[in-house]
Amino acid sequence: MYRRVLIKLSGETMCGEGSRGFDEKSVQYLVKQISQAVDFGANIGIVIGAGNIFRGEELSNIPYAIADQIGMLGTVINALYLKGVFQKHGVKSVVVSQISNLPSIRPIHYDDINLYFDAGYVVIFAGGTSNPFFTTDTAAALRAVEMGAEVLIKATKVDGVYDSDPKKNKSAKKIERLSYQEAIQRGLKVMDMEAFSICGRYKLPIIVLNFFEDGAILRAIRGENVGSIILPD
Repeated sequence: MYRRVLIKLSGETMCGEGSRGFDEKSVQYLVKQISQAVDFGANIGIVIGAGNIFRGEELSNIPYAIADQIGMLGTVINALYLKGVFQKHGVKSVVVSQISNLPSIRPIHYDDINLYFDAGYVVIFAGGTSNPFFTTDTAAALRAVEMGAEVLIKATKVDGVYDSDPKKNKSAKKIERLSYQEAIQRGLKVMDMEAFSICGRYKLPIIVLNFFEDGAILRAIRGENVGSIILPD
């Protein structure tokens, strides 16, 4: 089992696949999945994207640096919304970020993160890596290392890693266990190279699972066989 876990969520977990904004049913489901992990006793960190607010193609007509900063601010919006929902349901949480000093957001200090976990808080990392040109995958890898996570869980729309896109190829085969090097050599688009590099350097396992499979996150934290696991070489 894993005691300290970073969960990377897409913005779609806030609105449902193909939708925008915030959907109450989707958010309630999200809270349920995280609450299960918290009640189990795991220290949970979260990095969430902003796809429910902005899509990359919508910002393609402006410079990358500006588009990325807009996306970073979108993650701050989602983090604050998530904190509000957690608070309503009695889940203690704190939003930390280096790009915003709003009253409900605290700066990232390593010692404070440990104190938050000791006090039973979910730590929501907002604002990406604090710099443009990096994805939320890279932000998740960076924050996972910073918080001393034992595993990074990438919660997606598919139940693991496949040798090709299962939505396009019905014959795609699931790969339940593989190494970083194998994932890179086979060109499997699990995470970007910067994220892989960080996880590989610090020997951090990655579990890819279907967020929309009820209880999948809890089972992964318990050490059960769920999704696909990518292990250090």
